[in-house]
Amino acid sequence: MKLGVDEAAQLLGVSTKTIYRWVGSGKIPGYRVHKQYRFDRAELQEWAAAQRLPLVQPPPSDEEPPIPTLDKALQAGGVHYRVEGATRDDVLRHAVLALRLVGEGDRSALGDALIAREELAPTAIGDGLALPHLRNPLRLDLLGASVSLCFLDHPVRWGAPDGAPVHTLFVVVGPTVRSVLRLHVETLFALRDPAFREAVARQESREVLFEHARRVASGLSRESAR
Repeated sequence: MKLGVDEAAQLLGVSTKTIYRWVGSGKIPGYRVHKQYRFDRAELQEWAAAQRLPLVQPPPSDEEPPIPTLDKALQAGGVHYRVEGATRDDVLRHAVLALRLVGEGDRSALGDALIAREELAPTAIGDGLALPHLRNPLRLDLLGASVSLCFLDHPVRWGAPDGAPVHTLFVVVGPTVRSVLRLHVETLFALRDPAFREAVARQESREVLFEHARRVASGLSRESAR
């Protein structure tokens, strides 16, 4: 979906003057058509997630499934150990086969979409972690969003900013851009929690990881309520 300057400003919760300044400095993704700036909604939402900027989201429609909290999303997607693969693409193919999806979808198409997203820009964030996610939602007959934690059998190169190979994935999927980006941001927030990150580094049991996710999700709920 293409947005104008006013719509982009409303989505990001900033003034139009700020949007023009960001465009002029090349900070924000956008392009010019017939002397007017245009923005791709999905690209803006992904950029905002990377910049850790809160989005001013419209209320969900009656047709949009509710977005689960991080702990519920992780329970839905599951924790998977010793995921195989010798390359990034191999790992993503194996991970997709292991995922617990909310609803049955085309896993081959999902794998293709995750790989295509990595071709645009690697989702590795350093310290052996990567957060593969959909750039645009697919028509996969998914009934809800989920986060799947995958521990790899062998670390693989992923184009991480620190050059470290990746050994752990948080795979975020969902039926809408809104659901994917919300859980992507919440996962990044969770990884800033020292206890949660340590539990992930130790590849703790599912029960321990779920408990940490519940604690972090509870903190997010209190923060949102302020």
